[in-house]
Amino acid sequence: MVNKVAIVILNWNGKSLLEQFLPSVVAYSDNADVYVADNASTDESIVFVQTNFPSVKIIQNKQNGGYAKGYNDALSHIDADIYCLLNSDVEVTENWLAPITEAFNKEKKTAIIQPKLLDFNQKDHFEYAGAAGGFIDKFGYPYCRGRIFDTVEKDKGQYKDAPIFWASGACLFIRSEVFKILNGFDEAFFAHMEEIDLCWRAFNLGYTTKYINNSTVYHVGGATLKNSNPKKTYLNFRNSLFTLTKNASGNIFILIITRLLLDGFAAIKFLAALKLPHILSILKAHFSFYTHLSSLLKQRKQLNQAHNYYHTTSIVWEYFIKNRKHFDCL
Repeated sequence: MVNKVAIVILNWNGKSLLEQFLPSVVAYSDNADVYVADNASTDESIVFVQTNFPSVKIIQNKQNGGYAKGYNDALSHIDADIYCLLNSDVEVTENWLAPITEAFNKEKKTAIIQPKLLDFNQKDHFEYAGAAGGFIDKFGYPYCRGRIFDTVEKDKGQYKDAPIFWASGACLFIRSEVFKILNGFDEAFFAHMEEIDLCWRAFNLGYTTKYINNSTVYHVGGATLKNSNPKKTYLNFRNSLFTLTKNASGNIFILIITRLLLDGFAAIKFLAALKLPHILSILKAHFSFYTHLSSLLKQRKQLNQAHNYYHTTSIVWEYFIKNRKHFDCL
């Protein structure tokens, strides 16, 4: 039985986001404890929270270790049955928690849950980061019900409650005991894709990740690091290779070589758009991957790898060659 829910908002110099979005969290989360975990901010974030939201508990991390280490450090201090990891640029809605806790109570093998993620700036459309729940293809490329590459669907109620492969880190609920069994996030990721790695490791141990349609939140997306930023390209491409190497079943070397070639096509796409810094980011991502390959292979030997992890063999082929832009066409 779920008795204690802890909503944990990771913050780094995000006073303006806390001013805008923390009020909805406090207003609509009566049955949960709300925390702000601060990653060594240098702005007035903490003073603002202490002054305006005395009910919100504060955890001050000693350094900015990014999303992965930031949450690992913060959650080690929190006693709860369920952790809700919530981005600071998310507006929650009335009764958003009840469908989540109900699902956890009914389904014991469900370890991770994501609510419906809609776009804060276009509220009848799904949001890029997680939409109605995530999947991956054989080569580790992520996509969502409601969002494939840059095609984002309008929410027409087309996606019901269902098992998914990964839940978005923008709003991710996880049983605390499972988070501990998984040893939390892989801190080598720093930020981006670490939630996919976490969900993949949970899948490989037999746990279920689920999407719940009756819980809705609105996410700005890119408030801390925009899609146009080459650093985001670097982290996404590198960390996707990290999680593929650690967790995918089958001949990993063939998968990696194929994936590296597909990344080359992505670089050509950036070249056609004259986005040269993003090409450099892909190259940097690959070089960083090579330097980490030995340690990734060691981790692979220590982890489970379950079959049938992918929903589509190649989302690149489906989307760009077969012109299948929506999830229900796959």
